[in-house]
Amino acid sequence: LKIFSFSHRVLGSLLSAHIIITDTKQPFGDMTIKDYDNELLHMAHDLAVRLLPAFENTKTGIPYPRVNLKKGVPPDSNNETCTAGAGSLLVEFGILSRLLGDSTFEWVARRAVKALWNLRSNNTGLLGNVVNIQTGHWVGKQSGLGAGSDSFYEYLLKSYILFGEKEDLDMFNDAYRNIQNHLRRGREACNEGEGDPPLYVNVNMFTGQLMNTWIDSLQAFFPGVQVLIGDVEDAICLHAFYYAIWKRYGALPERYNWQLQAPDVPFYPLRPELVESTYLLYQATKNPFYLHVGMDILQSLEKYTKAKCGYATLHHVVEKTKEDRMESFFLSETCKYLYLLFDEENPLHKSGNKYMFTTEGHIVSVDERFRNSLWKDILPGEEDGAEKIKPNELKAVNFSSNCNRVPDERRYLLPLKSNYMRQIDRMVGLI
Repeated sequence: LKIFSFSHRVLGSLLSAHIIITDTKQPFGDMTIKDYDNELLHMAHDLAVRLLPAFENTKTGIPYPRVNLKKGVPPDSNNETCTAGAGSLLVEFGILSRLLGDSTFEWVARRAVKALWNLRSNNTGLLGNVVNIQTGHWVGKQSGLGAGSDSFYEYLLKSYILFGEKEDLDMFNDAYRNIQNHLRRGREACNEGEGDPPLYVNVNMFTGQLMNTWIDSLQAFFPGVQVLIGDVEDAICLHAFYYAIWKRYGALPERYNWQLQAPDVPFYPLRPELVESTYLLYQATKNPFYLHVGMDILQSLEKYTKAKCGYATLHHVVEKTKEDRMESFFLSETCKYLYLLFDEENPLHKSGNKYMFTTEGHIVSVDERFRNSLWKDILPGEEDGAEKIKPNELKAVNFSSNCNRVPDERRYLLPLKSNYMRQIDRMVGLI
């Protein structure tokens, strides 16, 4: 089994459910279970222990991509793994360690993140997308925001939000600065000035040179990350680009060639990333435009993907042919974010508690339990008593706005000026 998928989907769901069940405030209604004795936490522990062999016998500390839950790592296991798969385990493993008071799981996950971080290019500061776990050699030299890289950056930030470790924020800010310097193309500001719309491209990690002219649908998560760090203006612009592609096809092709203005890989497996960014942008700006976007996405899903027993993957976004397949993330993320977008009165928005979503859409409360660890002196690369940052001290580099700086008068105008909207529409062949 892929350690990445099992950690995020199964381990994350067990931990999220345990946290909700044991919440003394019960903000979502009474979700307690009679005679509950931490069974889900015990199951999460058992699963994580079965995943630990993936972290053994690797010369770098970067885990194997697959592990047999009964027998461990197969003898003929692949030594190559993607950056996102190996470097996006810290949220779930960190939560488990802090709930159990056992540093093991956070330690191995943090060691993997540090190992990847130390392999970044000395020239650009960028990471590739595929690495050999024994040699540390970059097999895939593409640096981008999509498949193979996406959740690595997401979890640097979300790990900081949950655990308050300054080094996580430092790594994210450094990574974000390098992304802005080497991956971002187009005019400097989103909503003013001359030039092409901002776009994040795929480049060679060592030289920063363009490697191809496509973006993939997974990159649509990035405006949501920009909202969390406070770079709302840039998030508005990047989101508008993906929404324009959606308007053209009624879906997001898996890969879209921005130079040819056509899909490179034309299927759409009901992915949630654009909906997630739409939801977070609405929460940050309260601009009704994002409700309109959500309705547009919902109507497209109903029109093109609805099937007799659920919703189907689109085999081809132009021809609208279907596949007999509905991925689990459609229900756990796509539908969840759409529902929450329109449900203003949801306890998630009204309870007064702070919540964060994992990369698979599981709800985790942001509270002091996860900001206290007993093992500062044994985590890799950490010093005893290292500085922690309080939640209200979050800072980003190169940002032009902040969530609390969106003026009220802008909330009922288009988030992006109409001439820039039309520019993006032309860029994707809508007009």
